[in-house]
Amino acid sequence: MSYLEPELYPNWKDLLSQGIIDPNMAEAAAERLVMLHNATAGDEKLIQRFANDSIFYDIRLEAYFLETGRNVEVLNDLMHELVESTAASKVALVHGDVSPKNILIGPNGPVFLDAECACYGEPAFDAAFCLTHFLLKCLWKPNWKKGYLKCHERFRKTYFSNAKWLDMTELERRVTQLHLGMLVARVAGRSKVEYVSDKVTQELVKTFATRHLISHVATTGEVATLWNEILDAG
Repeated sequence: MSYLEPELYPNWKDLLSQGIIDPNMAEAAAERLVMLHNATAGDEKLIQRFANDSIFYDIRLEAYFLETGRNVEVLNDLMHELVESTAASKVALVHGDVSPKNILIGPNGPVFLDAECACYGEPAFDAAFCLTHFLLKCLWKPNWKKGYLKCHERFRKTYFSNAKWLDMTELERRVTQLHLGMLVARVAGRSKVEYVSDKVTQELVKTFATRHLISHVATTGEVATLWNEILDAG
């Protein structure tokens, strides 16, 4: 195990909170993530090595989606469907916590930390997890919305253009449903994002995600466009 000097490996969330918003970092993170997913897709030996399903279920699927379904009744059936399909998918190694706070930006590229709930499962979860943070940060630091949305765009385009284990249309559909599910989960689930705490803003997120989950928006690009529109409408 190596010690990584903070001066050489700054935390990505800290950079984003300071207005140091570089879409190249988002591209590099997506490249590193999709490399992990491509390299482990279909490797059945990893299923037993990363037999961590119960932890992933408890702190991700149950805490995020099932708790949201209990709190937002209209989404209860959809949240159960999302959990069932995600839990049943055994495709590639999943990190489980791909957020800017768990990524260091090093001289040789991003370093992912804190994979306590890593398992062999649905890789779309990781992509959706990171994309969700870019949208929520538009509420945290509204003046830098344009930069966060550019990171969202660069991340998703890099990820989808390099993923090799699934038809792109189906992969987009899976990521998009998880993306919208996570948006509402971070304000209505058990693990609420700390910087979206006022009730009015939480309701905005809840209403947005609920509407587009029910209407089955098809792509993450559409989600970003609709998000930008609702924030501009203010």
